[in-house]
Amino acid sequence: MTNLAKNLTETTRVHAGRVAVRVDNAAMTYRALDEASAHIAGLLRHRGLRPGDRIGIMMPNVAEVPVVYYGILRAGGVVVPMNPLLKGREVAYYLGDSGAGLVFAWHAFADEARAGAEQAGAELVVVDETDFPDLLASAAPNHAVTDRSDDDTAVILYTSGTTGQPKGAELTHGNLISNVEVSKTDIARARPEDVIFGGLPLFHVFGQTVALNVAVAAGACLTLLPRFDPAHALRIIAGHHVTIFEGVPTMYVALLHQPDRADCDTSSLRMCISGGAALPVEVLRGFEEAFGIAVLEGYGLSETSPVASFNHPDREQKPGSIGTPIRGVEMRVVDNADHEVAPGEVGEIIISGPNVMKGYWQRPEATAEAVRGGWFHTGDLARVDEDGYFYIVDRKKDMIIRGGYNVYPREIEEVLYEHPAVAEAAVIGLPHSSLGEEVAAAVVLKPGATASAEELRVYVKGLVAAYKYPRHLWIADALPKGPTGKIQKRDIVPPADIVAG
Repeated sequence: MTNLAKNLTETTRVHAGRVAVRVDNAAMTYRALDEASAHIAGLLRHRGLRPGDRIGIMMPNVAEVPVVYYGILRAGGVVVPMNPLLKGREVAYYLGDSGAGLVFAWHAFADEARAGAEQAGAELVVVDETDFPDLLASAAPNHAVTDRSDDDTAVILYTSGTTGQPKGAELTHGNLISNVEVSKTDIARARPEDVIFGGLPLFHVFGQTVALNVAVAAGACLTLLPRFDPAHALRIIAGHHVTIFEGVPTMYVALLHQPDRADCDTSSLRMCISGGAALPVEVLRGFEEAFGIAVLEGYGLSETSPVASFNHPDREQKPGSIGTPIRGVEMRVVDNADHEVAPGEVGEIIISGPNVMKGYWQRPEATAEAVRGGWFHTGDLARVDEDGYFYIVDRKKDMIIRGGYNVYPREIEEVLYEHPAVAEAAVIGLPHSSLGEEVAAAVVLKPGATASAEELRVYVKGLVAAYKYPRHLWIADALPKGPTGKIQKRDIVPPADIVAG
């Protein structure tokens, strides 16, 4: 039998009394999680769900998410995770595109969920702490786990849609089971006594695989934080004795610059994992020095379930590198003709392995374009060193071509992060009439720090080639971020006085 939900039933058989999920002072054991998910499965079956039917989940990081998630899977359904901050027309798109006939939505976001469900002709189930036990009790439990094949879709995960409408990446039970097993065994090395920090959104593939599903597969405790806040996160690490912290780079930046971080006991931490975006080397070094714990950086995408490579705990860790491919996965760096480039040269990362998605939901042309010859083309530019370690250079779409020269924003961002006043930086290209594009940078300063835009511009100019430094640079109060905290460059708007050439 293949079904991702078997991880829950098998763990419950061995660790029924252990705490599975914690939210502040409230805790749920594996026995309770398993039983509650069986009630959701029974409810769905009673409402006519058939294997393969899609069901939406539109909730923040609350204990009810794993209940509904595993309930849908054990009933044979397909989970469609959705950001709870979506507006009505976006909800309608996700439900309509996936064909989901039902969505579970958290009560605080019910208005937008209802508007979208009505547009899409879907049914809405509003979830809140008070009425949830009554919802579970309204249907007899279905303890069976529906048999699915490795190639059956378990989750349709919508990508961020940097261009056009978001596409749904179909992740199969086989994709997720293999990626969870390798993440649990080779990377997190999770054990039943571990406490995993759950601040990554569970509607995002990183939080879903490496936090929720790894915790359940290991019998560990997942301690959830509905909305990331560095002060609250530090209190959870200290109070719940978190052993594995998982975050995106902006979370590490926030913790590093939290004024009272030294007041919190973080000695329980044994591992920190970073993904979702490139972690600036200066942030990595600063965090390791401040907290006395190594940060292991990895790489992956929604389409790869997500983990593809990692700085493995038992091997050399190289700052600035995304490590080496995980067990069972192959990665290559190729040119535009898909020929492998020499070590040190820049090319596009392509990936092959059991983690690569089935395809984009109902988009055969997009699937054929992305997966060619059995290799998923990531759109990420990288180089490989002589030891086989990969280094992200930039997104193919983010690369700036200034006067015929390639400028990789990440390289300039790394230089900016080395300045003692800089907390966050994002480098983008602005249209230019004669050069094609001009290099520009938005910078957020550390609390209490002072530096002028001109000072930072001159600083970078002294450290990179003349064609690379940002001619336009401005100080911003904050940078736009997506649901995981990843900086969204497409949403950066230059000040009115900065005009393209």
